[in-house]
Amino acid sequence: MYRFLALLSTAMFATALPALAATPEDAAITDGLQMRPTISDHATSSDPSDDQNDELAMTLAPLSSAAALVSPLTRHAVGPKLQVRVDLSDQRMTVLVAGKLRYTWPVSTARPGYKTPTGFWSPYRMHVMWHSRKYDNAPMPHAIFFHEGFAIHATPYVKRLGTPASHGCVRLRGDNAALLYDLVKQYGWQTTRISIVQ
Repeated sequence: MYRFLALLSTAMFATALPALAATPEDAAITDGLQMRPTISDHATSSDPSDDQNDELAMTLAPLSSAAALVSPLTRHAVGPKLQVRVDLSDQRMTVLVAGKLRYTWPVSTARPGYKTPTGFWSPYRMHVMWHSRKYDNAPMPHAIFFHEGFAIHATPYVKRLGTPASHGCVRLRGDNAALLYDLVKQYGWQTTRISIVQ
């Protein structure tokens, strides 16, 4: 839903403000790539199992063959390079690098009476060691903050992993938390997507 709204607002902005077309200066900033919103009408699809109508998507403007050779698409993948998915019902984290499954680990999320938020975020702060200001100065090694005060971090309570046990943060075994921390540092906050689902 979030992706749809973001794309819809981009489409409305592009439609409402045609005077803000890309200039040569803009092309230098974006490596010459221009995105444009499109609506694909699945109602005319010949596939009977395709029941989605009017899906909004971002597509690249056509590139000449010479431009395609030097475009960022040949250097970097579009979208997040590092995807961290937490499934609350399974109490598991899946880590994908460049779209390929790399790791699956047990986690602990919010126990009854507390809540782990669901949604999509990029990290906004990281600390090799952090101490909770809310819960008795509790240590949070390799903390990756993604939403308000919620973080992914290491825990000494490894026997509880795989079951809800936290105040809302996502807990990992120490070596897994350190590895994830290093991956986020390597790929960068901007290309890391954290998603938490029920």
